[in-house]
Amino acid sequence: MRGVILRTDGSEAGFVSTKVASKVTGADPTAELAQTAESALTAEFERRLETLDWSAAASALDERGYATIPALLTPAQCAGLSAMYDERERFRSRVVMERVRFGVGEYKYFASPLPPLVAATRTAIYPHLAPIANRWRRAMGRDETYPPELERFREICWRAGQTKPTPLLLRYEAGGYNCLHQDLYGEVAFPLQLTCLLSRTGHDFSGGEFLLVENRPRVQSRGEAVVLEQGEAIIFATSERPIAGSRGHYRVTMRHGVSRVRHGRRLSLGIIFHDAK
Repeated sequence: MRGVILRTDGSEAGFVSTKVASKVTGADPTAELAQTAESALTAEFERRLETLDWSAAASALDERGYATIPALLTPAQCAGLSAMYDERERFRSRVVMERVRFGVGEYKYFASPLPPLVAATRTAIYPHLAPIANRWRRAMGRDETYPPELERFREICWRAGQTKPTPLLLRYEAGGYNCLHQDLYGEVAFPLQLTCLLSRTGHDFSGGEFLLVENRPRVQSRGEAVVLEQGEAIIFATSERPIAGSRGHYRVTMRHGVSRVRHGRRLSLGIIFHDAK
């Protein structure tokens, strides 16, 4: 089945397919050991995330549509993920942005099973975001709620035919950029996602700021350019969020992208919680 990304104009973009090997690099350790590693990493992330001020993060998301987590990943973890980019068997598909007019650069979607570090990050952060997502949903007049655990939410995705993992690595060389867009892959979508910068700002690359644009009804759009440091993550609205007005809440649409990289190479990890068709 061909995967699609739904852009803000409703158009679909095809993937440039790659062949996914039946085993990831290093078939030994076994799947059981990989699961153990993922569980240990998840527990480590859960301990670290418990120390964060999630009420402050929720306030930032309400006010600006994004919040940052400094040093979510260590430099060694960033380097390890970056090194995976050229390991073809780890990925289910590759998108060359110029071919589909998404910008200049490329990105690759991880195949299943996800690398333990990626799976652990996704699993550990989701429970902290689900309450925020449910509060936003109520504010926008929607009754359905997101379950508290990622696996239960993914079961909803699977029932909707969305079974392909969506975490990805993105790479930009000098001159590269990513057009403003939304990451929607079907009927089911989680309203928050995150990106973690893997490269060193000012050393590995310059430029390449993370961009967010908010479109409010009957007013001009508002944009933000966020400079991230290596290992820092930004949590942001996937496609829309509520804003309190004089007559209650109203919806605003959000798009994100990356400004032009002026020199060097920029790599980042994207964590999207809903799966794709």
